[in-house]
Amino acid sequence: MQLSPTQNVRCFLTFTLAAMFSPSLSGVWADQPNIVFIISDDQGWNDIGYHNEKIKTPHLDRLAARGTKLSQHYVYPTCSPTRAAFIAGRYPSRFGILAPLADAKKLPTDQTLPKSLADAGYSTHISGKWHIGTVPEARPLQYSFHTSYGYLRGQIDPYNHLYKTGKQTWHRNDELFSEEGHATDLITNEAVRVIEESADNPKPFFLYVAYSVPHYPLKEPEEWLAMYSEDTFNDPWRRLFAASVTHMDDGIGQIADAVRESGQQAETLIVFVSDNGGQKNWSAPKSQYDGRYANHKTLGNNEPLRGWKTDLYDGGIRVPAFAVWPNHIPAGKTLDAPTHIVDWFPTFLAVADTQPETNATFDGQNIWPLLSNADNSKANPRTFYWRTPNEMALRVGDWKLITNRDATRKQLFNLADDPHEKTDLASQQTDRLQTMLRQLRKQRAAE
Repeated sequence: MQLSPTQNVRCFLTFTLAAMFSPSLSGVWADQPNIVFIISDDQGWNDIGYHNEKIKTPHLDRLAARGTKLSQHYVYPTCSPTRAAFIAGRYPSRFGILAPLADAKKLPTDQTLPKSLADAGYSTHISGKWHIGTVPEARPLQYSFHTSYGYLRGQIDPYNHLYKTGKQTWHRNDELFSEEGHATDLITNEAVRVIEESADNPKPFFLYVAYSVPHYPLKEPEEWLAMYSEDTFNDPWRRLFAASVTHMDDGIGQIADAVRESGQQAETLIVFVSDNGGQKNWSAPKSQYDGRYANHKTLGNNEPLRGWKTDLYDGGIRVPAFAVWPNHIPAGKTLDAPTHIVDWFPTFLAVADTQPETNATFDGQNIWPLLSNADNSKANPRTFYWRTPNEMALRVGDWKLITNRDATRKQLFNLADDPHEKTDLASQQTDRLQTMLRQLRKQRAAE
């Protein structure tokens, strides 16, 4: 169900059970599907093979071809807000999460995707990056994951797994420990273990795989660097970035193979997204990672979209995404309707044929009716809202407004005609601008 902008005044898309979970969804499949949600870190729009043939991602490309691509999938411009939005199904600014988090707990545990799926009979697992708090009460098991593995803080050294300050953050089941190996391989190995062990478990599983790459600092084995010659990328830093993406792609191939080889392909929904747009470069402070890393002069590529990570232009918040589930999601299709990271919580509840808690509220909607048919004609205009420490943005239908914090600088774009946000129409569309500013203020007031 799509609410109009007027009905969406407070931006709490609070779904009634009848609206969210229509009878037509019940009984479409015999059992609850397994759900594998894979998220990369700082992978830009043009950093995947099906958008850029120079980037070698054969496994991602093959999975995407077996399913439906989401050409207008939105997230947040930095990692913690995107991850919080996914777990809670709500805009992260509701909880004061506007940027990457430190150690403290900000995200409540009363409404979480793993909790709802666990209550519906799922076993729930995370492998990889958490970054929604490191104190014991903010770790994954407190959010109803049955097993947790990976790292709790922001970006880590890929080999010693320490945070940039040297702080330990690698863990299993929320308990810190040390382990050898490249983070990409370890995150993959844990995901494969969960899948293989689930084959004999009568419960369906929810597996959240959060890779550490291609976020800096990057260090890749020679086998992945060797896949890119100077003829492909004459920039050594761009070559290193591409190698990290291909390394991750190989891990995702192993995950897909584990699903198939364990006999679970027909009953497993796989979703892939990036957490935000690509970052332009990184100036490596000598105080971080014991000074082991040089400046990464070139990282991601968001072309042809405008902007970078941390921006509210589409280059910072519109990312590669797709979903695949044989016989349930059309193969080789593209869904052009706008979708958002907050949509996955209500959508996964729908495919799990379960209902949200009585007092649950969502800022997203169940997109299964669109996704299962890849039918853009059934999409209604959406309203999306973003807030960062310094900016806010609102998308209503095809129109997008970006302002600074006190709204002294305003930009207005028509994404249907200008998807790359080159022409600011704020001075020409004054009535529309004022209407959207009022809507933006109401969104802000609802927090």
